[in-house]
Amino acid sequence: MDKIKRFITCHVPVYACNFRCSYCYVGQHPNAYKNGIRKFCISPCEIAEFFSIERAGGVCYFNLCAAGETFLHPEIEDIVGALTEKGHYVDVITNGVLTDKIRSLVNNLTINQRKHLFLKFSFHYLELKTKGLLDTYVSNVNWCRDNNVSVSVEITPHDELIDYFDEIKTFSLQNFNALPHITVARNENTREIKILSNKTNYEYYKIWRDFDSQLFNFKFSIFNQKRREFCYAGDWSLYVSLLTGDYYQCYGGNLLGNIKRINKPINFCAIGHCKQPHCWNGHAFLSLGTIPNLNTPTYRDLRDRRLKNCGGNWLEAEVADFFDSKLVESNREFPFFKKNLYLIWDFVCFPINRVYCKIKKLFNKNIHI
Repeated sequence: MDKIKRFITCHVPVYACNFRCSYCYVGQHPNAYKNGIRKFCISPCEIAEFFSIERAGGVCYFNLCAAGETFLHPEIEDIVGALTEKGHYVDVITNGVLTDKIRSLVNNLTINQRKHLFLKFSFHYLELKTKGLLDTYVSNVNWCRDNNVSVSVEITPHDELIDYFDEIKTFSLQNFNALPHITVARNENTREIKILSNKTNYEYYKIWRDFDSQLFNFKFSIFNQKRREFCYAGDWSLYVSLLTGDYYQCYGGNLLGNIKRINKPINFCAIGHCKQPHCWNGHAFLSLGTIPNLNTPTYRDLRDRRLKNCGGNWLEAEVADFFDSKLVESNREFPFFKKNLYLIWDFVCFPINRVYCKIKKLFNKNIHI
């Protein structure tokens, strides 16, 4: 059984979408959806080679997510194929309606590669209903399940959806044999990255807990909770921009290197002290174990559902077992003195690195002009 060595979350350079959901965190930013679709900085095969099992130290879990609809990228099929061929596990976040793209991806994978694929279907119920695409969405979710691909159906909870509770539950049980999982909507226009809702946090939780989603329960429990423990993001996980090739410790962490430098070893360096207001994607980072002494559910707990009536689960056996593992099982924790050295060095290094990144960004902008 494979154990996770590293979690690598990747930004796919798509700045376009076939949906316009009111609660989308991408749409909260200026010039959203205006930069089109950009090429990867290097080929999918070179990306997979850079992160080969030998170079990465073991089997990794890759998350592929765009600032729009991920399947709009013409190379998404190639990168999933290249990474799964290397033996890694890969997920793709999608709104689930680009039928030809989804089925072409799956059909071009071997059975063993499909067992390493996980499709996270965002369930934008009102948008699907308005566009008359609910049947398309359901068909694609169930077709993937029938073809040995692990899936998860997930709703971003927003206030406009509250009046449709019963309708969504009935629809989901009839078509997916399970209720959807619930995430937590975030407001990126706030410095603290607060919950996106007009309800109080208590009201918000009381409303959405009715879906009995472990994903929601855990994510809500850590939302707006500043993490002060030692975090191994940057060593046990990375954030990679497939547009520029730069890879970082985490979303707010230091720049570690660039994947275009294929001949250089991967620079792993733990972040130690979290730079974000809170770990708003902690349902992945924390459940996989970037803070090993934090008691969390497994990632399988947060993603799987037992299907009613027909038996079975959303996750196939290999993905489910892989998601049951924790990063600490394949990595060594630092001794006490080393953790302190990291924290002291980070206190000096981080402000300098921020200035360096700003100068580099300004320089690149001037070169482009």
